Amino acid sequence: MSAEMKNFELPLGLERFRSQFEATIKPYIEIQTHVTREVNPWQSKFAGFPYLPKNFDYPKTPEGEYLYLLAQINFEKVPHLEGFPEKGILQFYISERGDGFGCDFENPTIQTGFRVLYFPEPDLNEDHLLTDFSFLPTFWARNHNPFRISRSSPPDKKDCFALTFKLKYSPITTADFKFDKLIGEEIWEACEENFCEENDCENNGCLLWEEYHNRFEKGHRLGGYPFFSQNDPRELLAEEADQYILLLQIDSEGKTTDSIQIIWGDVGRCNFFIQESALRNLDFSSVLYNWDCG
Repeated sequence: MSAEMKNFELPLGLERFRSQFEATIKPYIEIQTHVTREVNPWQSKFAGFPYLPKNFDYPKTPEGEYLYLLAQINFEKVPHLEGFPEKGILQFYISERGDGFGCDFENPTIQTGFRVLYFPEPDLNEDHLLTDFSFLPTFWARNHNPFRISRSSPPDKKDCFALTFKLKYSPITTADFKFDKLIGEEIWEACEENFCEENDCENNGCLLWEEYHNRFEKGHRLGGYPFFSQNDPRELLAEEADQYILLLQIDSEGKTTDSIQIIWGDVGRCNFFIQESALRNLDFSSVLYNWDCG
């Protein structure tokens, strides 16, 4: 284990569990955002307009409603993460259906209210790409999407979140369904010893988990461990031999300096999962989509 991986900082009350946490460390890609409209079609982004060849049908629901670009990742600009593509453009689309942002919680792998597309060999000739998206209703004016706008300074139709990436390492999150098995249930005694009587922190009054959450669980990421406001949906699939791993997490993000914010319900987060064999084969047809909030 490298020094960078081993010398991570734990809350003092969890130091006696360091060996268990060390054994769970995984690499992931941290994603940072900033609002801009100066992006090209193949750039990584949240929201905005997608990379699409002119002969490619824009994704829709079975009822013919247009989906909206949630995220686009150009892996050529992402630090290499083992098991993930080294090139190509991966896209995530969602719909406005109901209040679920296109997620069918009963059938989370059925891509009717959402879509995942992968272009292994992007064409960087803009003359070959769809650039006129005037057929799309103005995204920011819609009600059922995770992007919130400032009414005093509404964004331009071309605005989006440009993305930057950094390779980092993190131990398992407390919400991962394997947490108790890998860390040990006795860790909850440490939580009881550090309980906040006012119960004014996010993690059920446990000050240790509040500190741990802020260090290792918040934010947007590719790979690594997911975090949930409620339950890990993969627990119901734990018996499957081919386990689902985190593909992409998009957290809630409120920046007072920006005209656009990302808010999943009551400040929750969105996760996309994929089976390891499917990721190796660059098969994104059975991605599991889930989001939750407090």
